[in-house]
Amino acid sequence: MTATLDDVTKKIKPEPTAEELAAKELVRRAREQGLSLTGPDGLLKQLTRTVLETALSQEMTEHLGHDKNGRADPEHGNVRNGTRPKTVLTEATGQVQIGCTACRPSCASLS
Repeated sequence: MTATLDDVTKKIKPEPTAEELAAKELVRRAREQGLSLTGPDGLLKQLTRTVLETALSQEMTEHLGHDKNGRADPEHGNVRNGTRPKTVLTEATGQVQIGCTACRPSCASLS
């Protein structure tokens, strides 16, 4: 096998990950809209809020055994009961106001 100089000098650039592509798109859109990347209303804080709310919603779905607006298990009777504001302190962005989903009747220990 013979290698040419072009073969040796070419750098193989890995394909971007899904996370990198998503981040690139979010930054592009934020700049188009004049949104700051950091700060109290910046992209980073909004993204942090969205990730936290989504994670909590998924946990609630797992706990209750059904998606939001889905049919509740008649045996347990737990249903989602709206959201209420909570403040979460994060290392990356400081305080973040999120909407925390509540459920009733036996989920009070989760909130």
